[in-house]
Amino acid sequence: MKNEQNELDSTCGISDDELTKRFREAVRIENEIKTIKGLPISKYDHEKKAPYIQYPDGSREYA
Repeated sequence: MKNEQNELDSTCGISDDELTKRFREAVRIENEIKTIKGLPISKYDHEKKAPYIQYPDGSREYA
């Protein structure tokens, strides 16, 4: 079995924790931009275990 690696396997030396941190920050920034523009944001309610859309007025619509 060969130990092959393609460009998608490479993380350029970045740890999984750092990638996760960067991903979460990117999502936070995107949500801030949507809030400023008055657009709805997709979220997840861990208590109800269901996804929902939160509108700028604060209302929620569960999927």
